Amino acid sequence: MDRTRVYKREEISDKLIEKTLIEVIQILELKGYNPINQITGYLMSGDPGYITSYKNARGKLTEFERHELIETILRKYVK
Repeated sequence: MDRTRVYKREEISDKLIEKTLIEVIQILELKGYNPINQITGYLMSGDPGYITSYKNARGKLTEFERHELIETILRKYVK
């Protein structure tokens, strides 16, 4: 491994957002919520109340701008 790897900002950001989304989805499921409905509600309205504060799920998700979350989800889907 003596080669330098060049990372794109989007790759690093996407990985962090994907990891966070997985954590938030697991927390929402643990609390008995439908994660698709809750995350969609948050992304559409901007109201963080859609995401439980349990285990800091709301704080984790709101670290990112909503457009960043949407872009990451779309990049993952379009690939």
